[in-house]
Amino acid sequence: MTVDRPVAEILAIGRLGVDLYPLQDGVGLGEVTTFGKYLGGSAANVAVAAARYGHDTALLSRVGDDPFGQYLRAELERLDVSARFVAIDQTYKTPITFCEIFPPDDFPLYFYREPSAPDLQILADDVDDDTVRDAALVWFTATGLSEDPSRTTHLELLAARGRRAHTVFDLDYRPMFWDSADEARTWVQKALTAATVAVGNLEECEVAVGETEPERAADALLDRGVELAIVKQGPRGVLAKTRAERIEIPARTVEVVNGLGAGDAFGGALCHGLLADWDLDLTLTYANAAGGIVAGRRECSTAMPTEREVAGVVNGDA
Repeated sequence: MTVDRPVAEILAIGRLGVDLYPLQDGVGLGEVTTFGKYLGGSAANVAVAAARYGHDTALLSRVGDDPFGQYLRAELERLDVSARFVAIDQTYKTPITFCEIFPPDDFPLYFYREPSAPDLQILADDVDDDTVRDAALVWFTATGLSEDPSRTTHLELLAARGRRAHTVFDLDYRPMFWDSADEARTWVQKALTAATVAVGNLEECEVAVGETEPERAADALLDRGVELAIVKQGPRGVLAKTRAERIEIPARTVEVVNGLGAGDAFGGALCHGLLADWDLDLTLTYANAAGGIVAGRRECSTAMPTEREVAGVVNGDA
């Protein structure tokens, strides 16, 4: 694919859809009467989060040929993420996701993506070769490996990138998208050979490398060839290891409104720290703070903080 615009600094690849989140807490969907509509999807949220730090960011995905698809393409641009690699799929409708909000720690998700979703139909021709190869950072997720043609497209694009620095793999395991954890492990391990950074929680690490103990999980990811392994430990904070360094950052105490976007905010700050060449301690401190900010807000994409907001939390000004 040929485009006239310059290569994006950050290319995120993956899930994009509409989030319909209840405006009432503590009740099931059957009792909710009002909803807020937001741009959603893990890859899209990370792209928005990274753009909030001033990075030139683009998303590779697809939407349906419907009003929700039009909304998402326009909303990406409004939130400073280029939609030039978001194609319109003529077969599948734009997916929607509902959640229930039971603070502080119960946020069930209900995905409407059957029989498939446009973001799983992406093709290598949907993006130009220069952007894949030369982007300063590429972010991709395990969900994108769950089904063809997206799976094959991911592997082709990763091969073209050639394990360039800052190829970040969000382990993002969603069991409803896979036939089994064993199937997911097969493809996750294949993709790990193309990544330089891997980030996931303990369940995702178990799927990826068969380990739930944080130290062993990080070491197992490093053994698979990544240069930086990041293991989220929930209330115990986050652990990060390279072959020469180990950093552990404690969790921040926040009043949780909706915990669903915290990991994506973490991802946006991680992208920023990597590209700014910050030390690992500072990068993870900002990522933790960004996640805490979004956990205290209802929505995901439009809740992503600016660098100034995150710095205020880190420096104790907020």
